[in-house]
Amino acid sequence: MPLSQPLFKHLLNAQRREFTEHIIYKELAKTEKDEANKTLFLRLAEHELRHYRVLSEITRTRAKPFFGRLIFYLTIIRLFGRQFGIKLMESGESSVQKVYAELIPHFPELQTIAQEEEDHEHELISIIDAHELSYTGSIVLGMNDALVELTGTLAGLTLALQSTKTVAIAGLITGIAASLAMAGSEYLSTKEEGLRNPWKAGAYTGVAYINVVAVLVSPYFLFSNPFVCFGWTLASAIVIIMLFAFYSSVTKQKSFRKT
Repeated sequence: MPLSQPLFKHLLNAQRREFTEHIIYKELAKTEKDEANKTLFLRLAEHELRHYRVLSEITRTRAKPFFGRLIFYLTIIRLFGRQFGIKLMESGESSVQKVYAELIPHFPELQTIAQEEEDHEHELISIIDAHELSYTGSIVLGMNDALVELTGTLAGLTLALQSTKTVAIAGLITGIAASLAMAGSEYLSTKEEGLRNPWKAGAYTGVAYINVVAVLVSPYFLFSNPFVCFGWTLASAIVIIMLFAFYSSVTKQKSFRKT
């Protein structure tokens, strides 16, 4: 079947996406301690590579992965956890499914790919740890407080000092001190309620806080103009808020589906 330019472009994007996800699942398998989950990631990586090869036979093109997307997802997984990163990655599958559905009558082999892509999300639900989801509140607390407190602090420091290095160091010190304070507060609060491990709750809060601090302060280490730095900080804060909203919806959805 001769491919129109739009369909070829969609297929090529799907092909690159499959290759990208193949690499991501392989990377997840390398760091996974649970053998069952590791086996699942390796199997999904194998599926994605097979999908890539089937698509390459149709497009007759050896496509490269989306390197920007690859770095983005691996960073998100490292910062916010694999559940959030994987769900975010899988959320973009609807457009690919539409392309597959349109081409299945002409390329029956895509039926298997479409079915396996649909099955992937259901299989990934099985690795969502309800125990981890119980600490969502601690993660949200750390992220929310870091956004509110540090963004305001950086705004004041930028106007008062107008020196990127000084603002960066002051913001980093403030952020680290605040993350320790928040972690300690969450530890005491969780210990009082007696339902979760207070050490884990404190760690989740502290790590979430310091991750946001690192993102918000980093522009001051990269650029020389303090106002450009603060512009990047505001943009980063908006992105984090959007990811935070998505994170909350994902974890609520997963909690519901597992009950």
